[in-house]
Amino acid sequence: MSLIKVANVNKILGNSDATVEVLKGINLKVDEGEFLALMGPSGSGKSTLLSILGGLNPPSGGTVLIDDIDVYSLSQERRADFRHEYIGFVFQQYHLIPYLTALENVMLPLAINALPSKQKKEMAHDVLKKVGLGDKCTRLPNQLSGGEQNRVAIARSIINEPSLIFADEPTGSLDSKTATELLELFQTLNRNGLTIIMVTHNKDNLDWVSRTIFIRDGRLIDPPKVA
Repeated sequence: MSLIKVANVNKILGNSDATVEVLKGINLKVDEGEFLALMGPSGSGKSTLLSILGGLNPPSGGTVLIDDIDVYSLSQERRADFRHEYIGFVFQQYHLIPYLTALENVMLPLAINALPSKQKKEMAHDVLKKVGLGDKCTRLPNQLSGGEQNRVAIARSIINEPSLIFADEPTGSLDSKTATELLELFQTLNRNGLTIIMVTHNKDNLDWVSRTIFIRDGRLIDPPKVA
């Protein structure tokens, strides 16, 4: 079953005097339960496409359906609710609040949920245990390693039990050992039912995914031929 359906999406930046077509007629389907890599060189449009898929950046044309919901037909307020319900985001820069503990950072997406504080703390603790940080709930970000901060960011992204994770170069600033640990965690989450789309330029990451699509100059292309 296709969880995401993208039809004829393009993205144009600039004004009438000077425009740049960043994406050109993107058509894509992503099935529920896939672990998909989106790969391409710098400036190819991969991060722009990911932001459009995530409901963060309206396309100039075309449609994006997630679970058969036309994302960009929603009002801004409803689209924000949709993201909160369906999507978790993981970025290369973890965007952790430096003066909040790991537990408090993970609790942030629950701020708008009408739940008792005790229940929110229990949920955050449970998800930190899931990513292997159950014993570091009270640590501040600067008391955690880069890999641990990344795990906190992942815990924050999954606390609302989303259907989708969008990850933009999540291993870009990590050493190879920590990157492997992160990809193992993604693979476990995927096996437990999460659909994951990961932007990457690292060919080593492709060994972990179920499918890879390639983008160049704003267009999806066939896989490069191996000599």
